[in-house]
Amino acid sequence: MDRLYAALPGAVAVVDVDTDTDADPDVDTDADPDVDPTANVVRTTAPHPEASIQCVAASPADPDLVCCGTADHGLFRSTDAGETWRPVERITQDRITSVTCAAVVDESSGPERDGDRVAWWAGTEPSRVYRSDDGGVWTEREGLTDLPSASSWAFPPRPHTHHVRWVEVDAHDPDHLYVAVEAGALVTTHDGGETWEDRVQGSRRDTHSMATHPDAPGRAYCAAGDGYAETGDGGETWDLVQEGLDHRYCWSVVVDPADPDHRLVSAARGAMSAHRAGSADSYVYRKRGEEPWERVEGLPVGTGVTRYVLTVGDGGFYALSNAGLFRSSSGEAWERLPLDVADDATATGLAVVPVA
Repeated sequence: MDRLYAALPGAVAVVDVDTDTDADPDVDTDADPDVDPTANVVRTTAPHPEASIQCVAASPADPDLVCCGTADHGLFRSTDAGETWRPVERITQDRITSVTCAAVVDESSGPERDGDRVAWWAGTEPSRVYRSDDGGVWTEREGLTDLPSASSWAFPPRPHTHHVRWVEVDAHDPDHLYVAVEAGALVTTHDGGETWEDRVQGSRRDTHSMATHPDAPGRAYCAAGDGYAETGDGGETWDLVQEGLDHRYCWSVVVDPADPDHRLVSAARGAMSAHRAGSADSYVYRKRGEEPWERVEGLPVGTGVTRYVLTVGDGGFYALSNAGLFRSSSGEAWERLPLDVADDATATGLAVVPVA
């Protein structure tokens, strides 16, 4: 089973999806598609009654452990799948703009190890990066804003400041992180934030989300407001990969766990058509190998649809927007999951973890 934590501006929905049962993949999006009967909304929850939710992440080692970042009340942690929440310790900023976690394989413990550790990372506004071993007590990884490019960082709607939009942990090295500052830089660290390396020529300046893949060492995928790019050498050089991508304000990228050359990205022509329902006009694209990008069929897209947030789990690809929550085993045929989303909502996060 997959457990989804779907973050919307005022709440997080917890949705369990039975991945062992196949629902009808023939979805007619011109009509109201049948809701997938294998999925169930466990609860809708909020860490604070006035919180504006910005991001969400859940532990791959414990599906009930989840962290949720807010715009004005800090970071919250739940150990019971969102039934109750508590504020975390030692993060001083109120605006949490990104949170993620990743399993850390302990090779020294041998094949009989009880389980791998989980490292948590959070980004804030103003731009700071924090790390935690349990999601509850955090420590700042200092030095980020000492980089030479920091003086040029600025978030256009609030140009006096900037924030960490995304933290991507390399699937091959838990100490190698890509950290996206919105806007101005994609920076890295190779020692878990002890030291920082500034942006390189050709990297995106407005990265919104990233992905790495366990079967593709050195490779990373970058969805940015200034285009879509990939690296094959751990971020030393970047290539724009945009043939067929008609909308290049990219928001969310995911990669097929079984194929590092199969990727999906959500995109629009600009920020207004991505984030605001009244002017929204967004799409989802798919790319296989060296073939050009092509638009994904079977999802509600276009006028009135805010940009999708994408993720991938045992049940395949998942997509969340104001049009609803959807699942696809292959990225081709999509089915609607039972979550009501307001027409004026803009999805802020989507996390998936396996449930035994």
